[in-house]
Amino acid sequence: MKSVTEKFDTLRGARVRSVIQTKAESIERIKNNDLPKKDVLSIARAAGILAAKKTSELIPYCHPIPIDFVGIEFTLESDRIVIEATVEAVWKTGVEMEALTAALVAALAIFDMLKPVDAEVEILSTKVIEKYGGKSDFKEFVAKDFRAAVIVTSDSTFSGKRKDKSGRMIMERLESYGIKPEYVVLPDEESQIEKKIDALSREGVHLIVTTGGTGLGPRDVTVEATRKVMEREIPGIMEAARAYGQRRTPYAMLSRGLAAQKGRTIILNLPGSSNGTREALAALFPAVFHVYGMMNGGGH
Repeated sequence: MKSVTEKFDTLRGARVRSVIQTKAESIERIKNNDLPKKDVLSIARAAGILAAKKTSELIPYCHPIPIDFVGIEFTLESDRIVIEATVEAVWKTGVEMEALTAALVAALAIFDMLKPVDAEVEILSTKVIEKYGGKSDFKEFVAKDFRAAVIVTSDSTFSGKRKDKSGRMIMERLESYGIKPEYVVLPDEESQIEKKIDALSREGVHLIVTTGGTGLGPRDVTVEATRKVMEREIPGIMEAARAYGQRRTPYAMLSRGLAAQKGRTIILNLPGSSNGTREALAALFPAVFHVYGMMNGGGH
């Protein structure tokens, strides 16, 4: 089973259509509730809803999902029944398999109830007609001239006693979006960090991501340096990162990192630990790029 531990919850949905061909006489008998097994569509709807909930038990690689909604609608045409199944969930993975299972089992239930009176009944097709939600719905445009910088704040890394992992991780993530960031390593000196952030923002760097100095140690001063430079804080960004991390470790609540704006520059304080950085990157990117459209008056 594929790991989805780094994914974040979003509203996800899928709509599937299944088509059953049958005799015109069978359609009329369904309308009149004149079949040996009686209420065909109600039973098929219940079967489909139950099947959606059981998908992970039927399909080995499907994750158990806390389904929030299953809807099944029927359209009776002259010689066919059209089934539409809709499934929604606020979760980490898509729900198209749940919608497919719902539609198919509803079709099978109808097949079972029609076969005693219609030897020609046939399930013609089943296909996904819509899916939404997930990271693919939150793709953000990054301009070709986008400038970024990664600042590692660590006495031990600056002195060469410790190899940097978190900064390199941030670099790799930004490079995956076609960005070539500047890379800087500084000691845990508030004045140096402040001056560097200020200088980069004045040079027109769009995004500054720091790593380190967000904890409660005596030399953790990156947050203080950022506060001296920033014009306004953007609380929701780091609230999202901490909430994401808190579901994985209780220590996430101890990070003091903030997100801030200075002119046209966004500053993000990420933790110094590689795990904390990995979690923050998963929580914030690429959605955080949406801020640039907002700053240009684009709204949401």
